[in-house]
Amino acid sequence: MSHSLLIAFVMFATVMFFTPGPNNIMLLSSGLTYGFRPTIPHIMGITVGFAFMVGAVGLGLGTIFIAYPVLQTILKYAGVAYLIYLAWAIAMSEPPSADKDSRGRPMTFWGAAMFQWVNAKGWVMVIGTITAYAAIAAYPWNIAIQVGLSLILGILSCTAWALFGTALRPILTSRRAVRAFNIVMAVLLLASLYPVFMDA
Repeated sequence: MSHSLLIAFVMFATVMFFTPGPNNIMLLSSGLTYGFRPTIPHIMGITVGFAFMVGAVGLGLGTIFIAYPVLQTILKYAGVAYLIYLAWAIAMSEPPSADKDSRGRPMTFWGAAMFQWVNAKGWVMVIGTITAYAAIAAYPWNIAIQVGLSLILGILSCTAWALFGTALRPILTSRRAVRAFNIVMAVLLLASLYPVFMDA
């Protein structure tokens, strides 16, 4: 095992997991809007879904995208459309109240897991992980290490962002403040699409 490459991979993955992106912005908003406990399925869906994607691509699914690049283009623009929809949903979301059945709901485990396949930042992370750090160990142990570290860093970063949003609940107490915060989060989510269009 290449220990120096492993350290480099941990540094790369830590930066990518903890910096703002679609997943983290949505978790921050969900923590504020719904609280930490209802956001747990969202946290787990991101963590497991991304780690599964790393494993699937590392074990050969990536060759399909090499053979049929149009599939990656379709996924990219499906992701853009879905992120625009999510930005709108976040901007319109309000904290649930006891006297009203709010139509908004936290993202489910399966919704969050499936979202990883259309998440532009997720694909950057997967491609960087699989290609640049493949030599950390012999195949397939390199994939197992990458999946394991993705699970650990994923749960840590997702939990941190959701807790950050939850910590804002006592501060942003009015419906108006929550709506304004969620609109800012929606704009940031749309801004995260910039690299996708620059790459187009």
